[in-house]
Amino acid sequence: MSNMTNTEKDILDAAVRMFSRYGVKRTSMGDLAKEASVSRQTLYNTYKNKDDVLKALIRFFTDNTLCEIEVALHGARTLDHQLDIVFDKMTVAGFDLVETTPNAQDLIDGFNCAGMEEQQVSAEKFRIVLERILTPHRAAFAKVDLTPATLSDFLQRSAKSAGHTARDRKHLLAQLHTLKQLCLAAADKIVDTAND
Repeated sequence: MSNMTNTEKDILDAAVRMFSRYGVKRTSMGDLAKEASVSRQTLYNTYKNKDDVLKALIRFFTDNTLCEIEVALHGARTLDHQLDIVFDKMTVAGFDLVETTPNAQDLIDGFNCAGMEEQQVSAEKFRIVLERILTPHRAAFAKVDLTPATLSDFLQRSAKSAGHTARDRKHLLAQLHTLKQLCLAAADKIVDTAND
């Protein structure tokens, strides 16, 4: 969000602090205004309600994560390394954040209710990144009746699901490793990890 104003950024920073500390339901717009050091009128001129704040947070986190992915991908030459980067930024970082946030479930519930459409837009942005890194291997995928588009959709949805259902971080990493190995097998790029 390069065109975000200082006021918008202050409000979103305040929202992260307040939602993490007290949860979405127990945080009022007045609480957000006070935490952001803005008037209630300024807050309502910027975001009409908490749903708008939550949607803006989804966009903000998505855009920041995509920027981080692009920077990291710049030096990644192998599909193995590229998938590790995307899975780490797209799934593991979010999992770690939720694990360290006291009111994580309330925040997730708030995101789910308020931002379903925004989350779908976010998911599509991540899918596009995956499709782009898979495209150079389209000939190998075609041999097993896959396309970069369908495989990227599967990987994005599966990684997201793994982030929500993993028992713990170790389980999440194992699930993502399985996804990566399946993708590498389809691309005929299996990496020997026996010596890792």
